[in-house]
Amino acid sequence: MTLSNPAPLGEDDPGATDLAAEAGAASAARRSPWYLRLPIISHLRGSVGLQRGMLITGVVLVVVLLLSALAAPLIAPYGFAQTSVDGVRFGTQQPPSAAHPLGTTVTGFDVLSRVIWGTRTAVAVMACAVTASLFLGVALGLLSGYVGGWLDRVLVMVADAVYAFPALLLAIVMSITISGGQSGAWSGILAAAISITVVFIPQYFRVIRAEVVRLKAEPFVEAAKVVGTGHRRIMGTHLLRNATRTLPLIFTLNASESILTLAALGFLGFGIEPTSAAEWGYDLNRAMADATSGIWWTGMFPGLAIALAVLGVTLVGESINDLNDPRLRTRRRRRGARKKVAA
Repeated sequence: MTLSNPAPLGEDDPGATDLAAEAGAASAARRSPWYLRLPIISHLRGSVGLQRGMLITGVVLVVVLLLSALAAPLIAPYGFAQTSVDGVRFGTQQPPSAAHPLGTTVTGFDVLSRVIWGTRTAVAVMACAVTASLFLGVALGLLSGYVGGWLDRVLVMVADAVYAFPALLLAIVMSITISGGQSGAWSGILAAAISITVVFIPQYFRVIRAEVVRLKAEPFVEAAKVVGTGHRRIMGTHLLRNATRTLPLIFTLNASESILTLAALGFLGFGIEPTSAAEWGYDLNRAMADATSGIWWTGMFPGLAIALAVLGVTLVGESINDLNDPRLRTRRRRRGARKKVAA
């Protein structure tokens, strides 16, 4: 019985094609200018087909949200609490017209102005809440997973208790505790951001802790300990960089959830006072009685703004997460190689 030696990898072998494609892509990425390696731009260049369409749609919606928040004083026709011009009061519940393209509310506010100014409130709360929960959750998860022992048990118990509590109810309790349920612009934004931060910290904590517990048993971590690398360097260099692959998806999902939580707080009456800042949830609450009278514009446009903002952030996060998956990149390169061979 004669055993034949396995044939070496050649040009016709799919494994060799995949390795060559990976090597070529890595080499091209290193040679490309720095601005082409930025997160969103690099993902746009690497996306194809429906995935590219979803990512572009999400990026456009997020850019519109951010530009509206930054340029609200310039593009909004009126102030968020303005009810008159030159001593002439706006009509209440007026339909869309040239003076008020999206109509007016029951209190005489211009709907278009309230929607545009509301982007500033949503972006401020989203940025504060998600950034604070990201840093605190990652730091606690990294420390808990690496140190272990009684500290790990205590932090896990606290995180599980907070995570098991209904998120909206916890946000309401925190908002009442911090601001009494109603507050001014910045105090209300901070109260909403802090209440949302408490809800989001356990999510980052659990993900990072699980990854750190898995990674600290890997050979590269053991090798770093053997050569005398300090604990701070191991946590910051070896563990943190390898444990944050899923954070972009969690970050964007939490950003969209923070918009919904802020809207829910305002809808239930625990948000920001209408004369202090524009908030979509409060406008939806005031529009409930209008819906039964056939006045659709006071609730449709704030609700549409919430839906588009959440959709844009979610599309960006889902697309980035899919494009970060090496299996999807391999499939795209394999299809490209097959097309070249067929041609």
